[in-house]
Amino acid sequence: MKVLFCIMPFDKEFKEAIAQLPSKEKDKLILRLLKRDLSLANRLYFELVSNQSVDDRRLEMENRVKNKVTKMSKNFYRPDYLLVDIRYLSGDITEHVKTTKDKLGDPLLNLLMLNSILEMNINNIESSKPQKVTKLCVYIIGRAFKILTQISTLDEDYFLEFREDLIKLGNLISKSNYLMQTAVDNGFNVNWLLHAEIPEDIIAQHRKLKKNGVFIKTFVFK
Repeated sequence: MKVLFCIMPFDKEFKEAIAQLPSKEKDKLILRLLKRDLSLANRLYFELVSNQSVDDRRLEMENRVKNKVTKMSKNFYRPDYLLVDIRYLSGDITEHVKTTKDKLGDPLLNLLMLNSILEMNINNIESSKPQKVTKLCVYIIGRAFKILTQISTLDEDYFLEFREDLIKLGNLISKSNYLMQTAVDNGFNVNWLLHAEIPEDIIAQHRKLKKNGVFIKTFVFK
């Protein structure tokens, strides 16, 4: 039997009632809620207790990405197994961003992850059977597209921090016939990476493609 949860709207009357609760009761309620929401607990700990900066946490996350990619690459078995490991690592990056509100780190860390994975696994990808590598390729191209949309929302002053890594990712993707075909079939122009030029309407393009079912469809490699 499924249990349906209804989320109560936080209207003005409700907020005022919460504000009028005794301090001790509010403290108990907050602690009970934090036990159920680890992400919120981690964010509050980082903001209220930790003496680390966002840059410190990002550096730790960069090292974790490198170490985990090295480990999963050494233990490579099949593309679908690699994809599972990548998704877990992507989840770690997402948790870092939730905890620290590191908008710059989101595309930076994902770009580091993709470049590291392709540097160590491009031969593994190319030597795999088409039916085994499709989902991995779709994920990589989809993630590259998302990275560009994220960068496009940042201040232009930050763009130079991404230029070298974007070109690197473009060159790595260009080495794989599978990835290049996936890019074409999913409306992703690898020249955006190779020339480090992000279209002004990249978000609109991405939204339209997703609406049309791109990045989730399967296809047969030629």
